[in-house]
Amino acid sequence: MATQTLAAPEALTKERWRPRANPWAIAATVALAAFMEVLDTSIANVALPHIAGSLGASQDESTWVLTAYLVSNAVVLPMGGWAASIMGRKNFFMFCITIFTLSSFLCGIAPTLGILLVARVLQGFGGGGLQPMAQAIMADSFEPSKRGLAFALYGIVAILAPSIGPTLGGWITDNYSWHWIFYINIPVGILALVLVQRMVDDPPWIKADRSRLRNVDGLGIALLIISMAALQITLDKGEEKDWFQSDFIRFFGTTFAISFAALLFWEWHTKNPIMELRLFKNKNFATCCFLMLFTGGLLNATTVLQPQFLQAQLGYTATIAGLSLSAGGLVLLLMMPLAGQAVSRFPARNIILFGFACFAFSYYFTATRINLGLSFGMASWLRIVQIFSIPFVFISITTAAYFGMPVEKNNQVAGLINFVRNIGGSILISITNAGITELGQFHQDQMLKHLTPSNANLQRQISALSGVFTHSAGSANADYLAQGQIYNQLLQQSQALAYKDMYFILCAASLIMIPLSLLLRKNKPGAGGEIAVH
Repeated sequence: MATQTLAAPEALTKERWRPRANPWAIAATVALAAFMEVLDTSIANVALPHIAGSLGASQDESTWVLTAYLVSNAVVLPMGGWAASIMGRKNFFMFCITIFTLSSFLCGIAPTLGILLVARVLQGFGGGGLQPMAQAIMADSFEPSKRGLAFALYGIVAILAPSIGPTLGGWITDNYSWHWIFYINIPVGILALVLVQRMVDDPPWIKADRSRLRNVDGLGIALLIISMAALQITLDKGEEKDWFQSDFIRFFGTTFAISFAALLFWEWHTKNPIMELRLFKNKNFATCCFLMLFTGGLLNATTVLQPQFLQAQLGYTATIAGLSLSAGGLVLLLMMPLAGQAVSRFPARNIILFGFACFAFSYYFTATRINLGLSFGMASWLRIVQIFSIPFVFISITTAAYFGMPVEKNNQVAGLINFVRNIGGSILISITNAGITELGQFHQDQMLKHLTPSNANLQRQISALSGVFTHSAGSANADYLAQGQIYNQLLQQSQALAYKDMYFILCAASLIMIPLSLLLRKNKPGAGGEIAVH
């Protein structure tokens, strides 16, 4: 039995197995389910104050609504290949859609924060299998030489959904209630479930093998749960708790380091791992995972940075700040098909090099333009420049990850590449947020050195502002109000400089990725996954 299973993929690949339904119909179907899941990673962000007020929770307690989902999601992502081998990929995909849809309903009707958190854990569990399985289904439904076009559609899901999530969530919350950010998943989930049942087929080399449950990697699952929970809690709560100055963060940070090291060691040596880390022996795949870790980080960090700046420093509402990203979303829709065509015509490595060079330029351009006088129009242009190159990098890395990999490993490849992308996003969001805080404090300290009583410019400014405030607040309060106004300006300017510095740092990091991209082997575009130079 085992020998036949191993031999089947090679024979079926030569016969060029194709699904019964149109590959593009299949791609659209699985993309719909994945879009629904990716959207939920960010749609609840702006609704947290409403959720807290409605359920009688504090703002701090409400943030666990995000953490619970991300922890559960991160645990399931790399386990998708293992679960699909037990249930069959189609059955596992439909199971995940069902869990996600039902738990979305439970989230919407949750009467207390505790029940909502349990429902969010279930929702993250169901959603964790949707991204990698959708990508794996696309990979098997298209010829290797046409995967770039298919992954262009997947790229729209992975990149556009997090961008529009806060805007859509804000609009729904403001016009209806926070319950509807979960209810909207129900009709989409039912539609996706029906379409998957009718259109998607498992390739003959994917066989459900329930006997693997008898040899389940229990220790691996336990270590994965502990390490991912500790990592997400550390990243999500680190800035709030002052990072390693807090015993809480030190505990979870240490727990992550120990459990993750143990996980890597165990999964590398055990016979039946839930994560096939031995795939990293393939240098091309290992390089793709590292590049995707950084790309996922850039995507998520820049999606957060700009709206954060517009809201905190310029006073934009969440909805208007989110709309500043909408022009970038339109450009994304235009560039994805072009990037998909490019991957089918040029070596993926060359496109990745081009993409990271564009990354570096876009962040340099943003760093030189961002300031307290930034207009909505310029903010939209900055997002367009930032988003332009993402499709080229994202699609090329995703496609290159499958080069030289056996088709029976597609589920594992998809699970790991999506896993590192999500982890990269969480890590870089935390790093950039912490960086903004530290850089802002640095610039504030530098500016304060010049705010001394002997500074003639400062005294003239105080005198001028005091004259203005005297008419409305009286002479006794005018000086205090003037000094407060100047200090507020100092805080704003120091934060603006912090954002400027952070974009310069992202520019430098993108430049470093260019030589690292050369570690990828050059493929023959017309030959799909065939490597040109061995």
